[in-house]
Amino acid sequence: ALLLIFVLLLIGTMLKLQEEFDSKSDIAERYKELQIELYDDLQLEFTNDLGVWKAEIDSTLTFRFKEPDVLFDQGRSDLKESFKLILKDFFPRYINVLRGAKYMDHIEEIRVEGHTSIEGSIGMSEEQSYFYNMKLSQDRTRSVLRFALEQLDDEIFEWSKIRATANGLSSVKPIAQNETEQGRKQNRRVEFRIKTDAEAQIREMLRYAGN
Repeated sequence: ALLLIFVLLLIGTMLKLQEEFDSKSDIAERYKELQIELYDDLQLEFTNDLGVWKAEIDSTLTFRFKEPDVLFDQGRSDLKESFKLILKDFFPRYINVLRGAKYMDHIEEIRVEGHTSIEGSIGMSEEQSYFYNMKLSQDRTRSVLRFALEQLDDEIFEWSKIRATANGLSSVKPIAQNETEQGRKQNRRVEFRIKTDAEAQIREMLRYAGN
């Protein structure tokens, strides 16, 4: 009798865990669909601007400005006027998409990322160049984020500032080879990345799967 009770309790626990896992799977699938919809809406909003701005949006919800000559002067962190004009147009519209009814409650972080090539000043060692570019990329992302947030109305500013972060990553995440000037130029870029709460839901699902 005790064994039968134990088996019934075990079966009940397993069924409950399966139901919870199925629920988490459904949530993860919905968030995947949400990210696809957000990607499509960003493409729709900016499709006519990407070529003009030398920018692109990829499936990870990364909005990449990839023309360094438009962004900053070499070794400087103050925005060029050409980039200010882009940000004035881009950022309010970008935030407007993220604040859409489908998305605004699911946006955890809006990351401004600054990336450099491996070059530093003349005579620097590889280590010195890394730290030089770390400071430069951090200074640049703070300049970008501050200017971008200044373009928003008060209510939208409040929603955006608690989610927006500035992240200088030096040369550690290249998207091209640093051995050529063309590759180094591609690596000198500014990116806007979106983190949704989908990641938390997926981690929770995997935790249940592991159990």
